[in-house]
Amino acid sequence: MQVGLKCALSDAHLDATQLNSQRQISIAIEALPDSTRRDIPLNLCLVLDQSGSMEGRSLKTVKQAAERLIDRLSPGDRLSIVTFNHKAKVLLPNQVVDDSNRLKSALDRLEAAGGTAIDEGIRLGIEETAKGKKETVSQMFVLTDGENEHGDNDRAVKLAQVATGYGLSINSLGFGNHWNQDVLEKIADAGSGALSYIQEPEQAVTEFGRLFDRVQSIGLTNAFLRLTLAPETRLAELKPIAQVSPETIELFVQQEGDSAIVRLGDLMIDSPRVILANLYVSQLPEGKNTIAQIQIKYDDPAIGQSELVSETFPIEIASQAQYQPAIDSNVQQSILALAKYRQTQIAETRLKQGDRQGAVTMLQTAAKTALQMGDQTAATVLQNNATQLNSGEELSEADRKITRLVSKTTLQVADSE
Repeated sequence: MQVGLKCALSDAHLDATQLNSQRQISIAIEALPDSTRRDIPLNLCLVLDQSGSMEGRSLKTVKQAAERLIDRLSPGDRLSIVTFNHKAKVLLPNQVVDDSNRLKSALDRLEAAGGTAIDEGIRLGIEETAKGKKETVSQMFVLTDGENEHGDNDRAVKLAQVATGYGLSINSLGFGNHWNQDVLEKIADAGSGALSYIQEPEQAVTEFGRLFDRVQSIGLTNAFLRLTLAPETRLAELKPIAQVSPETIELFVQQEGDSAIVRLGDLMIDSPRVILANLYVSQLPEGKNTIAQIQIKYDDPAIGQSELVSETFPIEIASQAQYQPAIDSNVQQSILALAKYRQTQIAETRLKQGDRQGAVTMLQTAAKTALQMGDQTAATVLQNNATQLNSGEELSEADRKITRLVSKTTLQVADSE
């Protein structure tokens, strides 16, 4: 399996008379299957909240969702189940899938009681998943319905970062309306995974299934992007690189000489990770100029090889004395997606600071941005929230969580029925 790479500039032309110009590079990265591709075993760990607040219908539907996942696992896949309340325990040790009914019977021992310590669940989940990581796609689903009252939020995020060092990705599922969206989003972002919202118990099966479809499409793992800049090019100082698809994530940039390195995580087939880098380019002579080079490092679990390196991809720009813009509409969409996310973040911050009118203004701006990119669902949610705040009403926990999700991705509302 190889890396597919498509790059484009927001404007492929440059004014040769300008001392400085700003450009964005869109980099779409995915796994490309080849004729010799074989299915890669999945190494899945379910980390499930069994605190007292999960009692009744909530825990019952989570069990059903987990059972459906087990039915979809193939012989040779691996599964482990960790549960947590104020402490964590291994419900099902990491093992090869052979008898799905026997694996599902472990869920019968799941009972709700106690408080919530998410970081302990993640810690034990990492230990179990590490036992089966060789030549597999290793994934963790962390589900909780509450605050990390008996745990440490910073530790939970640091453990998610540790997990990526093991080639393990963490996906967060918030259940109900009382989970901490900041913490679960940070866990998912740090763990190179996705954030899901299960608003009603009946949606558990759908959300588990959607995440499972995503992890089944993974072809390459532990990918890193290296962006090497020419002397005339520099990265923007503040938040220079972000992911805009399949969800928006602010990426941590590590400098290494004239190169910027960011971790991408898993690469999927037919669902590229789209990265947006914000650059400043100094005055360049007329003609074609290479302003950057891109390379991807990755692991291929199908053949058991790590730290493979793609070909180097040059980014060229045409400097013109008679400048004529060459705008790329796809890159503009990526710029709008990132703007929608950041505008919503500013609105949330202003609301927390007590600046209600400032929050309204930014939500309205984000709604207009969503409309520009054709994201009608996000535009409706953001505008409705702005209207609600402007009329003196408060946003419910559900409102706040849906707002965060529509800011991060294009939400498929019809799928969550």
